[in-house]
Amino acid sequence: MRFFGTTWVERDRGYTARRLAVAAGALAATAASCLVLRFAYEGLAIAETGSFVTLLVVVMFTVCSALAFRTTWDGFAKRPDPDRQASLRGLLAIGFVGSLAAWFFRALVEAPGEKLHREEYESALKQHAKRSERRTGNPSKKRRRR
Repeated sequence: MRFFGTTWVERDRGYTARRLAVAAGALAATAASCLVLRFAYEGLAIAETGSFVTLLVVVMFTVCSALAFRTTWDGFAKRPDPDRQASLRGLLAIGFVGSLAAWFFRALVEAPGEKLHREEYESALKQHAKRSERRTGNPSKKRRRR
């Protein structure tokens, strides 16, 4: 919920503007990343590595971006397993375009991660209300069930 502070709770104090700014920033970063990948592709063409290597690199970035998109998208709805995240770190780094695209598309709907945080926030509120309920009356005068 970076970039949003607590504005996601009531969706006030510039929440919509922040969401649009995150979407625009993610889209700009995605476009810049695609430009960097284009330069890498041109570098392979200049080096004349051959069509097999070029195809292999393109497929690798495509698959890694798709997996990174899915992993990032799922991370907005549920807490990811830390061990799995650690093992996927390299794949997510290669598929950075997919992660940025997931941020863009999620920011169009809601603040990225808002659904997860809202569920946790509401359950914490319920637990707090349950813990802070006061007993009424004197418990020693309570009628015993027979």
